[in-house]
Amino acid sequence: MRAKLNRRQFLAATSAAAIAAPRVLTAQKTNKALVIGEGEYRYEVVHDWAKLPDKYTWQTTHNVAVDRDQNLYVIHEGRENLKDHPSIFVFDAAGKFVRAFGQQFQGGGHGIEVREEGGREFLYVCAYQQVKSFAKLTLRGEVVWEKFAPMDSGAYAKDEDKVRVRRWGRNAFMPTNFAFLDDGGFLLADGYGSFRIHRYDRKGEWVSSFGGPGNGEGTFNTPHGIWIDRRPGRTARIAVCDRAHGTLQYFTMDGKYVETLKGYGLPANLDTWKDLLLVPELHARITLLNSKNEVVARLGEDVERVTKQEKDVRGDSKKWIAGKFVHPHDACFDAAGNIFVAEWVATGRISKLRKVS
Repeated sequence: MRAKLNRRQFLAATSAAAIAAPRVLTAQKTNKALVIGEGEYRYEVVHDWAKLPDKYTWQTTHNVAVDRDQNLYVIHEGRENLKDHPSIFVFDAAGKFVRAFGQQFQGGGHGIEVREEGGREFLYVCAYQQVKSFAKLTLRGEVVWEKFAPMDSGAYAKDEDKVRVRRWGRNAFMPTNFAFLDDGGFLLADGYGSFRIHRYDRKGEWVSSFGGPGNGEGTFNTPHGIWIDRRPGRTARIAVCDRAHGTLQYFTMDGKYVETLKGYGLPANLDTWKDLLLVPELHARITLLNSKNEVVARLGEDVERVTKQEKDVRGDSKKWIAGKFVHPHDACFDAAGNIFVAEWVATGRISKLRKVS
């Protein structure tokens, strides 16, 4: 995390914009199902949708991704002292556990995405803390390549690509999430380290970077999530969650600043489906925007209680309320427009929002 807002402190750092939702969408019971939202943005909530076999445990769920067969991939941070425990779990479309792998990311597991290349799908994974790497894997966990800090960028301390020690700072490498380019390359957000967005070619070789620490409009304070917004009717743009500023920043595909969207409570990552942009916010809600980037729904909103009224909601599941979120850290759509949510809570939690409207 960043120096001014670490994991112990962020609950106290709620901005006015983070609680300025246009309205609260309340939970309702329909045939015993828990449904949240209104109109065409209604979803049945199934908390703890993904359940692990007894031999495994969640250790803070971080990110989620779906493949073309609708399998869900979940990465959690894990604990460094449990080196033989996997950090990545796979579930089928019915929520049944399929397999686990990724012990090498244990203690630092963070970002995960699925990408199709030449008709075959791969996982892209990044890890922070003492791991400080990013990798391309097969869907069964075999390593295609693994890479470390891009020293050619000039952004990092000596041997940052070699020494596996947890270290925070703007010259540390702490990658958080990916976005994929049309030419086969990709972008990597160093959201907890240099605050830069790195561009790589299709072979995983560093090309350039943009951003860095600053007060916005092209610079960042924790650029945690990243996505290429290719929704119909819009010009393709790079979208970055400038988390600590509570904003989304848009850039041209060349990395030139375009605009800032304000009013988010620690936005963590992004995904798109049809004309919708999905924004999970660590401050206790999921936001949906239409093709004009107008807010059309805020789901599971519990901002006031989680950030101001009660202590240690994250660590005490007895304080969790059905239909409400605590700390959404990532979320993604499946092919049908259902939403999977991973929350940054001590015991881990994966919820499914089944589209019913």
